[in-house]
Amino acid sequence: MRKQYWYIILTYVIMQLSALIGIPLMYRFGYAGGQPTNANLTMAQGIYSVVSFFICLIIVLLILRTAPKQTLRNGKKASAGMSILWAVAGIWLALFSQGIAGMIEQYVFHVNSGSENTKAILNIIKAMPLMIIVSSIVGPILEEIIFRKIIFGVLYEKTNFFIAGLISSVIFGIVHQDLTHLLLYTAMGFTFAFLYVQTKRIIVPIFAHVMMNTIVVVMQLGPAQKYIEQHSEQMQLIIGGLFV
Repeated sequence: MRKQYWYIILTYVIMQLSALIGIPLMYRFGYAGGQPTNANLTMAQGIYSVVSFFICLIIVLLILRTAPKQTLRNGKKASAGMSILWAVAGIWLALFSQGIAGMIEQYVFHVNSGSENTKAILNIIKAMPLMIIVSSIVGPILEEIIFRKIIFGVLYEKTNFFIAGLISSVIFGIVHQDLTHLLLYTAMGFTFAFLYVQTKRIIVPIFAHVMMNTIVVVMQLGPAQKYIEQHSEQMQLIIGGLFV
């Protein structure tokens, strides 16, 4: 693996782990709104997430610029037109595969369709709307660079699509700390890896991931959330009910 990739992974890991110290400090010393309360804890999580994710993205992109330019298995990139088609189709492919995985979890493994991770993110978004940018844009960009371009890409060079997709997707699920929905994350990982392999352009799974997360956020906030609660079984196939 290129040294730049190791630096990127290390940057991402440090960013994630720093929250264990940064958020409690902001909460304890009142930097999220005066006295330490549950509401201020949520605000602290939002502020720290926005700042840390943006800093991480800037550092990662700067490091990535120094890495040698090489396509997946030295293959030819898809044309701009085909890449756009795959990107748009990828949104619905991602939603569909997530919905199927969600139904399998619910009806085969009897796993509740709700996600504590999703609920926590939504609570932070309600307290700090700017968090939408992290959950819908910054987060997906970082995740596609880390889990698809680097982890999947390196493994795919040495193994095959299934092994590389499985390992990178499982790690993807573990990082989200939501093992009860590991099947959903695996389905997402394979979908985005498929888009990457088909086009040899990381921007394609990034676009599909960003749009999918944006759709899920919009559909679970405000009036859309009430509609989904009233038609949860019908909507399960569409959104799967989980951020990735």
